[in-house]
Amino acid sequence: MLTELRTKSQITIPKDIVMKMGLREGDKLEIVEKDGVIELMPVAVYPKKYLDELRSEINEAKAKIAAGEQPVFDTVDALFEALDGADE
Repeated sequence: MLTELRTKSQITIPKDIVMKMGLREGDKLEIVEKDGVIELMPVAVYPKKYLDELRSEINEAKAKIAAGEQPVFDTVDALFEALDGADE
């Protein structure tokens, strides 16, 4: 598909690509130039505080796993069985 560079370096992404990718007005796109090719990638932007909290939770879980305090499951089914048993 062909598009044209407009005023203020703007381009229009063809509608069928927008629909196929599920893009909507306001979505964020990362733009990268690599070896003469321009890539556009949809991205999700999260507040730094949320990412810091998530990183902290992950580090706590890793520490529990290392200390043998966090159960590790071989399959998703085993995880769900353990979760079903926790409700009783």
